[in-house]
Amino acid sequence: MFCVAGKCRSRIINSLRLPLQFQRRMKTLVVFDFDYTIVDDNSDTWVIRSTPEQTLPDWLKKSYERGRWTEYMARVLTYIGDQSVQPGHMRAVMESIPFTDGMIELLTFISENKKDIDCIIISDSNSVFIDWVLHASGLKSAIDDVFTNPASIDARGYVNVRCFHAHDCQQCPVNLCKRRVLHDFREKQAQADVHYERICYIGDGGNDFCPVRELKEGDIAMPRKGFTLEKLLCKAISEDSEALHAKIMPWASGNEILRELTALIE
Repeated sequence: MFCVAGKCRSRIINSLRLPLQFQRRMKTLVVFDFDYTIVDDNSDTWVIRSTPEQTLPDWLKKSYERGRWTEYMARVLTYIGDQSVQPGHMRAVMESIPFTDGMIELLTFISENKKDIDCIIISDSNSVFIDWVLHASGLKSAIDDVFTNPASIDARGYVNVRCFHAHDCQQCPVNLCKRRVLHDFREKQAQADVHYERICYIGDGGNDFCPVRELKEGDIAMPRKGFTLEKLLCKAISEDSEALHAKIMPWASGNEILRELTALIE
């Protein structure tokens, strides 16, 4: 391939002189929500099935304050502990939560292609529930990091949950701004010389709208069809066609995402 007065040779030599970060193939970052995205239900309400009555008393339900779901769940988990529900029983119930159609196949594909894909979860669930579900499925290897409300099991066997962080975003619940989490993760990765060719953000809810608005051209927003995120994106586009920079790809099954992701990394 040394041709046309050395032009091809010059091009090859120049490419070898590029900085290392430009010679490496950049990865795709896949970001998942958890509830109604990876799993096909709300993990925080699913756990209520572990109680003797499989429901909550009215006084507890009425204690919820808008935007303060995590504090509410802390009271719910204390109540569940007060009913003498053991962690092992709670775990068995959580492990029975169904996966969304196609998500097991999608996560399996991601686990088999880690050289091309980094994958994180940003969720308003909690670390104990997510760990239980992923461990039972055998799919933890697909996930590089989980950003969610920290939880632990105390000496009594009660699950305790705390807010993930404090922030000043007016659009998000007080305990978690997913846009900030994604921004901080990308900055940390950049400091370690890890840069992404694109971000694929997969979610369903209103709290996924904030991070999706920050996606750039070349990124892909993947809202679940018929859920709140898709409706918010449609509304935003109808009001301002240039409000969003990312490509929008609604989905009903993880297999649709799998096909798109396969094409992206080929």
